[in-house]
Amino acid sequence: MAVRACGLIIYRRLQSAPCVKVTDGIEYLLLQTSYGTHHWTPPKGHVDPGEDDLQTAFRETQEEAGLQPSQLTLIEGYKKELHYPVRGKPKTVIYWLAEMKDCNTNTEIRLSEEHQAFQWLKLEDACKLAEYEDMQATLKEVHQFLCSKE
Repeated sequence: MAVRACGLIIYRRLQSAPCVKVTDGIEYLLLQTSYGTHHWTPPKGHVDPGEDDLQTAFRETQEEAGLQPSQLTLIEGYKKELHYPVRGKPKTVIYWLAEMKDCNTNTEIRLSEEHQAFQWLKLEDACKLAEYEDMQATLKEVHQFLCSKE
């Protein structure tokens, strides 16, 4: 059976000049793992017994980035399932999309011991750090989804 993990792709909208397109002011939160290849990823983690997928996504975000569910707005209409092998075993990761309610750049991110760094990044930079192709494609898809909503 596939290992199952869930997480949130979190973004914030920067306050910008009125002439700037809103989507140009979007930044995505990526966390750098403190284990393995130190890859960059949105907050995510394994589903605990008795927990549903969305509960897992919010719990893992709280544990890994210190963000409370009350600080986030879940965006309706976006959910992405990724499938890939990890150490020879199948893994399924489900992501939802969430926006920071307060786009203040001072919002504190508190990392768990599982991560050593975080960055808020524009799409192009986020794709460079997220070295896995499926994550890059997902970030681009999220950005298109957000552009289509404007």
